[in-house]
Amino acid sequence: MVLVGGSSDTDMDNVHNTIIAIREALELVTWASSQDSASEEAEWTVPIILFPQGAAALSPAADGITFMMLMNSTSPRFLIEEQVAGAPFIREAGVTPLPMGYLICAPGGKAGQVGQADLIQPDDEDRVKSYAMAAESYGFSMFYLEAGSGADSPVGQNLIRSAREACKLTLVVGGGIRDGVAARKAADAGADWIITGNLAEEFDDADELQRVLSLFITEMNGA
Repeated sequence: MVLVGGSSDTDMDNVHNTIIAIREALELVTWASSQDSASEEAEWTVPIILFPQGAAALSPAADGITFMMLMNSTSPRFLIEEQVAGAPFIREAGVTPLPMGYLICAPGGKAGQVGQADLIQPDDEDRVKSYAMAAESYGFSMFYLEAGSGADSPVGQNLIRSAREACKLTLVVGGGIRDGVAARKAADAGADWIITGNLAEEFDDADELQRVLSLFITEMNGA
């Protein structure tokens, strides 16, 4: 899937325009795939999901939204207020909410700064377990461990394992995962989904990006 959002400098206009541009590009890919008799229709569709900084950066053109609580924020704004402000728009637009507990780990980056997060430290296994249990008790469907966009190092395997042991939610891990080897470590520790953002933003040439991402996926799968 493609996540669209950012911790700063996003608004209704640029988020919506970005989603429309991505959707138009994906429509071309879908058409090309449909001409290949060897391809499977289930692989043609790539969901576009909002990963917003708040209620002022939404779009009705998205397929879904990570409707998240920044669980270790020290501000009520990111615990509940932005969610309340955005809920009517999401309902009216018919965008599918994906309820998610969101936990920012050190170093945290821009997301940690903007979200006023009390960062999870590398040895906070028990704290992560408690948050994971709380997320499951809230009825969330996903639990996201985030090191911050462009982090020097990803979330440690010990924290991922702690979350995996504590809940049965879809476990998402992102931040600082720059290659398939790092992604493989996260997957081996229990991650269900891997988020990589900066890697995809480094290339203007689509063919080169496809080559790099293909290698990333091959390494991640241990092939």
